[in-house]
Amino acid sequence: MTKLSRKVIITCAVTGAIHTPTMSDALPYRPEDIARQAIEAAEAGAAVLHLHARHPETGAVSIEPERFQAFLPAIRAATGAVVNLSTGGSLNHTVAERIAPALRFSPEMCSLNMGSMNFSMHPLAQRYRQWKFDWEEPYLRESDGYIFRNTFRDIGMAARALETHGIKFEHECYDVGQLYNLKFCMDSGLFEAPVFIQFVLGILGGIGADLENLVFMKRTADKLFGTGYQWSVLGAGASQMQLAVTAATLGGHVRVGLEDSLQIARGELATSNAQQVAKVRRLLEELGHEIATPEEARAMLALKGADRVAF
Repeated sequence: MTKLSRKVIITCAVTGAIHTPTMSDALPYRPEDIARQAIEAAEAGAAVLHLHARHPETGAVSIEPERFQAFLPAIRAATGAVVNLSTGGSLNHTVAERIAPALRFSPEMCSLNMGSMNFSMHPLAQRYRQWKFDWEEPYLRESDGYIFRNTFRDIGMAARALETHGIKFEHECYDVGQLYNLKFCMDSGLFEAPVFIQFVLGILGGIGADLENLVFMKRTADKLFGTGYQWSVLGAGASQMQLAVTAATLGGHVRVGLEDSLQIARGELATSNAQQVAKVRRLLEELGHEIATPEEARAMLALKGADRVAF
């Protein structure tokens, strides 16, 4: 193993589609705030920026390409970080609709969910009595009836539609079965090794945020993919930092950001995405890990390069 391959890639997921503006004043939703926080996260050490869009007036989730256009050029102009666009930013739209931003902007990376699930945020609604915007409470409460659709047909359609763009997928796996889904898709010729897998732990409807589950996911991936993959871990909520440190110790990469957790420590809200990136970087460096630069991340993940994006 080379020294480069041991470096840890920090991904920052800047705003997401789970948390709502009432939950934290730090959660960005205006394009200028998304751009600023993304740039600051890159300056703090994030090599990859995982981006969703929101409505600039209400903070509601948006998958409209025009919303991405409002912040992508500013981010590219100010930082060399890898841009990773979400294709899972809405529970109420088809995959064909969710990949529209990727088709338009041709980023270096895109997330791709590897299975359908009962993705629910409804317990979060119990924590608040007053809301900044009318859409927030029903959005959360009604999620107990959502099915986050990512069928094999959906996955195949997305893979084929984006194939000519040279995009590297961040295969998001919310449970062990989704690792097997990915292996099936690889055996069917949709994806080639090496793949990049994001283990997602702690989302209601998926596998829990336990260390034992992380080890089990890693062991299963080793069995299925051998040396043909790299991986990262996303620990939702209070498990974010603990699982990140454990992932790096096990040879993986890490993801932080306000999409995944609004906290900087248990019971304390983060003030920005950059604060979370700076903390995980400090923790990892104090343990002897080296942090990958964006160019090193590109080399490790075999990305096409920032000169081949369309924004």
